[in-house]
Amino acid sequence: MTMTFEVAATKPTVSFHVFEKIDIRVGTIELVEDVKGSDKLVKLTVDFGDRKGTALVGMKKERSNPKEIEGKQTLFIVNFEPRRMMGQVSEAMLLDIGYPDGITPVLAIPEKPVPNGARAG
Repeated sequence: MTMTFEVAATKPTVSFHVFEKIDIRVGTIELVEDVKGSDKLVKLTVDFGDRKGTALVGMKKERSNPKEIEGKQTLFIVNFEPRRMMGQVSEAMLLDIGYPDGITPVLAIPEKPVPNGARAG
């Protein structure tokens, strides 16, 4: 399937040393919950293999049923500083494809199941 859109310019070059600092891991989304009072956010409970964590994700307007991603593996940045939003704490950042380009986002998923906590890079 080919879609036409304007490809954004490539971001400035970063060193491998900088890239190595970003901890990208596979996690399985176990639960998607509504964040009361927010018209965008849902709370994901994610299994990262050695622990469970939470990620607050602004997908209410992108999906008619955010719970459809429960049970799916996808990529997360797990070493961001925790961030408080709407009275909740987000411990990880979901990596999706399309949002910055104005495309309805899709999950960045492994081609086949891998252990939770497996590193990308």
